[in-house]
Amino acid sequence: MNPARLRRFIGDMTSLVGGAWQDNDETATVEVGAKLLGELVKNDDWLPEAMAECPPHGYVQNLLWCDPFERFSVVSFVWGPGQRTPVHDHTVWGLVGVMRGAERCEEYAPPIDGQPMRKTGEHVVEPGGIDAVSPTVGDVHVVSNALDDRPSVSIHVYGANIGAVRRHVFDPATGTAREFVSGYHSEVVPNLWDCSR
Repeated sequence: MNPARLRRFIGDMTSLVGGAWQDNDETATVEVGAKLLGELVKNDDWLPEAMAECPPHGYVQNLLWCDPFERFSVVSFVWGPGQRTPVHDHTVWGLVGVMRGAERCEEYAPPIDGQPMRKTGEHVVEPGGIDAVSPTVGDVHVVSNALDDRPSVSIHVYGANIGAVRRHVFDPATGTAREFVSGYHSEVVPNLWDCSR
């Protein structure tokens, strides 16, 4: 395992959000952050196996790192075969980098209460590919493992401590929102800072 890759990514993201935070420049954060995340996920030798274990059903969201000021968080998502989220939003910018398998993203227009939700697009993200979400570029979607026969693993970076953000799931038939806070599935965070080995 090569944790130096994740340490370097965290350092680069800390520098990025430190400057962009001062300027409140989401566009620059997403653009540069996507390049940094692309470099991270093109290598598959740094993620601790405990953070990539496939759940018996559903999917899991494991915290890898949260900035001390909660300006960004890094999370591994592990998807069981064919598993999917409900329609949901984030309320902050986010980047998704697929490392193993493939993810399908189905995008939706912002909901109108009492009306069926309108799907606006769909795409598949392959290993090494990066996807972005935010309230300005599009924030409502369904994500699923595009593969029915094996797990998929993706690394997500959000502009907040995503496990503590109050956000929404939506009823696709009515657009009705229900607030939720996702939390994290793993109760441990990998020790990335032990350089004794």
